[in-house]
Amino acid sequence: MTLHLQIAGRSHRVELPTPLPAAEFTCTLDGRNITLQAEYLQPGVLSLLIAGKSYRCYLDQGPEGRAVLLDGQRHSYAVEDPRSLNSRRTAARGADGPRAIKAPMPGRIVRILAEPGAVVEANQAIVVIEAMKMQNELKSPKAGRLARMAVAVGDTVQAGAILAIIE
Repeated sequence: MTLHLQIAGRSHRVELPTPLPAAEFTCTLDGRNITLQAEYLQPGVLSLLIAGKSYRCYLDQGPEGRAVLLDGQRHSYAVEDPRSLNSRRTAARGADGPRAIKAPMPGRIVRILAEPGAVVEANQAIVVIEAMKMQNELKSPKAGRLARMAVAVGDTVQAGAILAIIE
């Protein structure tokens, strides 16, 4: 089975054997073979053994999307279906044209990390939003210039609200 994952704004191709074996197996990540052992400990909790190092992964499905909690950090991801029209449009769009940074959930703006007019790198933190007592850094979807900051510290925003525009 082949999966296309979006993690931190980058696409990754993962190839898994089907059906997944219960013991050690090899998967392919972006063309590299990785041997691992995976075991579900309970629903939503996965134990991984990769290159002799053990990891406990907590799978999280919340209003802001899917994520894996690993070593105290939340890593958001999305599974793309290359057959879907939306995935093809996203891939075709690439980094051309202005791109918006949108609020993934309702919350309050607690920090602004870049000023309008600043040159920013892809995946550079631009704004921090607080929701459900957790702070989330929202990052630039591409390298470019911060054309507009649509919020200020202390503003309350709704899910999907445009926070900044990167050109």
